[in-house]
Formats: sequence, C-alpha cells, structure tokens
Amino acid sequence: MEKFRLKQTQSLLKEAGKSKNTAEKLKTPKEGKIDVDLFVEILNDMMEAEEFIYSSRPSQKLDDDDAKLFCNSIINIRHKLDEILADFGVIEKESVEEEIKKLSENFLILTTKSSFKKALNKLGVEPQRIIVAGVPLEVEDMKLINPKIPESAFGAIKKKIDHVKHDISRKKDQFNPTDILVVVEHDKSGEILGSRAHELYNAHIIVTDNLKDITAEEFRKFLP
Repeated sequence: MEKFRLKQTQSLLKEAGKSKNTAEKLKTPKEGKIDVDLFVEILNDMMEAEEFIYSSRPSQKLDDDDAKLFCNSIINIRHKLDEILADFGVIEKESVEEEIKKLSENFLILTTKSSFKKALNKLGVEPQRIIVAGVPLEVEDMKLINPKIPESAFGAIKKKIDHVKHDISRKKDQFNPTDILVVVEHDKSGEILGSRAHELYNAHIIVTDNLKDITAEEFRKFLP
C-alpha cells in the first residue's frame, strides 16, 4: 500500500511540475543548494492532495468546492516546485510582483482608499480586481465611524453602499474568485469594513500598519 501511495504521489508531483508555458525552455541545471524545508512542504502538500484520490472513489469526480481545493493545492505546489527549479537555474526566477499578479487572479480585493488601490497595483495586483469601498457595507456602520453624522446624509451613503455591493456582485460573477480579501490599515474604517465583509462574504482580512509602504515580499507573505 505504501508503495502504491508513493507512486500516486510521484504521479501528482510530476503533473504539478509540468511547465506552465509550453514555449518555456528548460535550462541545464547548475550548481545549487536544495531548499530542504521547501521540498518537505511540497511532499506534505502532495500527500494532502492525494487524499482527494481516495475521497472521490470510485468515480474520481470532484464537485465544485473540492475541485477548487484540489486545483489550488496543485497550483500552490507548482509555485513551490518553480522556486526549487529556479534555485538550480532550470527556469528563470519569477519576480515577486509577477507572482502576486498571478495569485491575484484568485481574489477579489476590497480596500478603503484609492491610494491603497494604487499601492496594491504597484505590488502586482490587477486593478480590475480591486474595489475601493469608500463607505462601509452597512449604513448603521457609519455611526461607528462618525457618531455625529446627520440622518440627512444616510440617503446618499446608502446609494454609495448599494453601488459598492453591486460592484462586488458583478465582479464575483465576472471573475469567479476563490476568495474575497479585505486589505486595509489599522484604523476604524478598515476594521469595520473587514468585519462586515467577513460577515457578508466570508472575506479574509489583511491588516497592515502602512499599506503604501509595504514591500512586495511582505505583501506576498500575507496572501492565503
């Protein structure tokens, strides 16, 4: 049984390691050092992915949710394999910004300011996947941000909220993201947006001290 499981894992590993681009030319390996920790992560990830083979018996078919989990696992493994191959000069090492650009294809991102959208775009996130919610996602949340806000302002605020929610719905249909991320700073507006987005959309929340100064390497570590 163990030999069979090992062969299945090796088969999955081979599939995950196939070139993403058929035109990509693999170079002759050069001297390098094995990232043992990363290699162990790959093996562990493959063992977890392998469980879908057994859980999907006898049809070997996956429903939408399991298909996303399985494919995301394989894509994650592929990225790690690329890191090892790049360390030995077999493929060109991908920039962190390029990696973030590819990863952002899985997400729809909410933030609170246009300047934050620009910062995220510089890090590699595709701008069409970023929604700037200049207002909270529920009218009553405005009272938490500004307790002195007059009741007469709520009509205009509700229209803006409806527009943001419509934008979220439209882009969810357009991009079919795996997850919604809220990327904000440590302030009341950001915390309220994150809390409400988690409640409404099961969003993940990324909070930083200074989003405009964050590096690509730091931001990459935050991504699920």
